Amino acid sequence: MRQVMFTVAICTWNRAPLISRALEQLTRIEQPRGAWEIIVVNNNSTDETERVVDAFVDRLPLRRVFEPAPGLSHARNTAVRYATGDFVVWTDDDALVGARWLVAYERAIERWPEAAVFGGPIRPRFEGTPPPWLSNTWGEAANAFAIRELGRDPFELDRDRIPYGPNFVVRMREQRQFPYDPKLGRKHGSGRLGEETAVIRSILASGGIGWWVPDAVVEHWIPKERQTVNYLRDYYTLLGQTYYHWDPFGTSTLWGRPRWLWRKTAQAEIAYTIARLSGNPHRWMKALVDASILWGAIRRGATDDRG
Repeated sequence: MRQVMFTVAICTWNRAPLISRALEQLTRIEQPRGAWEIIVVNNNSTDETERVVDAFVDRLPLRRVFEPAPGLSHARNTAVRYATGDFVVWTDDDALVGARWLVAYERAIERWPEAAVFGGPIRPRFEGTPPPWLSNTWGEAANAFAIRELGRDPFELDRDRIPYGPNFVVRMREQRQFPYDPKLGRKHGSGRLGEETAVIRSILASGGIGWWVPDAVVEHWIPKERQTVNYLRDYYTLLGQTYYHWDPFGTSTLWGRPRWLWRKTAQAEIAYTIARLSGNPHRWMKALVDASILWGAIRRGATDDRG
């Protein structure tokens, strides 16, 4: 039996149609020279996920595992526990990989054998035509959709230039050394962000080397229900919860929160409401982000107070 070079890991929860599309896309990729496998981690789905995965068992080098504990970090750590590859290649159930995606990573590993982390572009694939306000502010809003474009040329990764969750690779030695923090990562629609960012930065801070691989492209599916202001509010609220996980505020004085935080949140919400009246999305987008992040700080505090 050949040594497995790549374990492609996909974690999923109640998104059977999306995991079906993602696996179908993987049937069409150019095959790497090295052996590879796919692990799908079912994070306690209650939909048709198992039936969908069954349909691909004979079409892909596929294994599935079940993780009952909710949360993306739990699911990622389960994937690592069962992976047999020299490298874990992470993508998402709503990502569509390019035809040469895995081959591009294989060539990058051959070119930079000392590297522990790799990452590539994430481009949008919209369902239908996005609303004009989103098209007009795409440069400001793209991060909320996990879009990542860091240039057409390879470069060595650093703390501020790292890949995003739907498209990155970690050498297994480092991946086992740096597990995903269960306090981070989405948990069935809530939780915090940044579990993969924390791992990648920890590897780089420990002396690990990473490279940007511009030819390893995936597309991120953006359905109509995410092309909304409400989606952005939810995303940036989660981002606020994440920020204040890393940088907690001090003594609480009003309903368990600092008075300054309530004041800043109210001011930001008023500024957003006024900016929306202008009808100019370039004016209200920053206000929306600021207000949502502050609301996330307040909600983070409430969550942490309950343990």
